[in-house]
Amino acid sequence: MILAICIDDKNGISFNKRRQSRDSLLIKDLMETAGERKVFIGSYSLSLFSGYEDRITVDNSFIDSAGDEDICFVEVTDPSSFIDRINGIILYRWNRHYPSDKKLTLDMSAFKLDSTEEFRGSSHELITREVYVR
Repeated sequence: MILAICIDDKNGISFNKRRQSRDSLLIKDLMETAGERKVFIGSYSLSLFSGYEDRITVDNSFIDSAGDEDICFVEVTDPSSFIDRINGIILYRWNRHYPSDKKLTLDMSAFKLDSTEEFRGSSHELITREVYVR
């Protein structure tokens, strides 16, 4: 699977079991980056994908369901427990510091940075997309 996840400047991914932020242009970028690949999300993320319902698979056990090249958008779960399943990472950086109580603790040493792109979001002046490959 290819993990897609958003983090703040201190690797925060969620606060009190809730997303830190939402940005419609980030979701648009993710869907464009996905191309024809399947995009799996949990039911918690469904509200972010309005307009893309025909291109996503909502499955709360998507970590087990996703294939090698499928994209799994993770919001409130630290993916360290399923690192062996991850073939690549699409890492979105909010470029802000939000309150967080859950951090990304994923050991990135098995991955190599493949590309970086910055873009303006709908609610963020700058979002950075980093793509890592195993």
